[in-house]
Amino acid sequence: MRMRSVWRGAISFGLVTIAVRLYSAVEEHDFRFNQVHREDGGRIKYKRVCSVCGEEVEYSEITKGYELDDGRMVIMENEDFEKLPVKTDKSIDVLEFVPVEEIDPIYFQKTYYLEPDKAAARPYVLLRDALVKTGQLAVVKITIRQKETLATIRARDDVLVMHTMLWPDEIRKAEFDFLDSDVEVRPQELKMATSLVESMAGDFDPDTFTDDYRDALEKVIAAKAEGAELPEQPEAEEKGDVIDLMTALERSVEKAKAGRKGEKKAPPKKKASSA
Repeated sequence: MRMRSVWRGAISFGLVTIAVRLYSAVEEHDFRFNQVHREDGGRIKYKRVCSVCGEEVEYSEITKGYELDDGRMVIMENEDFEKLPVKTDKSIDVLEFVPVEEIDPIYFQKTYYLEPDKAAARPYVLLRDALVKTGQLAVVKITIRQKETLATIRARDDVLVMHTMLWPDEIRKAEFDFLDSDVEVRPQELKMATSLVESMAGDFDPDTFTDDYRDALEKVIAAKAEGAELPEQPEAEEKGDVIDLMTALERSVEKAKAGRKGEKKAPPKKKASSA
């Protein structure tokens, strides 16, 4: 099934304009539960009731409102948003280009694919290849769903990918008591921790990881639907007594190395030749 675009406009790249469509690059596979009455399984429904007149309100009569500090409510209609004095509602403005490693992942929010219109394929590919060759990201501004946001554009698998970002004032500062104390790490502990990291190092392949919680939940739902016995929860792995941090690190390194040896595949068996 073809993806459905969520935004249409153009990338403004210097004096170059690239007409594009925006598509969500991800889809969630979580189980979506409904609130139900335990007694009979009936769905729980909610009514939209006005807090002033007490009447149930049709969806067509609902609009957005912003409450001021003094309690007054400012009513906003769709036309008000359309008249906002911003140019990024139909344009992705390229602000600058920065090295990939300069953007902290904490800023990233959602990911989208950018598809060019047929007439814009050439400048689209040009921008894509330029980003690959220079190892740069394009920092841009865009307005999606009535909110202007920073974003980055990068090349991935021959497609331009856009990551919307949080503004700096939306990032909370980490304020924890331990940051004010002088925590001492012994050199031998750091050496052992480094050894543990190195023994567990590898090339990231997302296909090797699975959502064990979702798989287990699927089995429980299937069992309950069939009235079958629920699968048993696996027993927790014995951790053993750990005397101190150094001992824990040493045992962890040993376990990691043993696990890596077990992962090494045996050479494939030779097929018997056919007569």
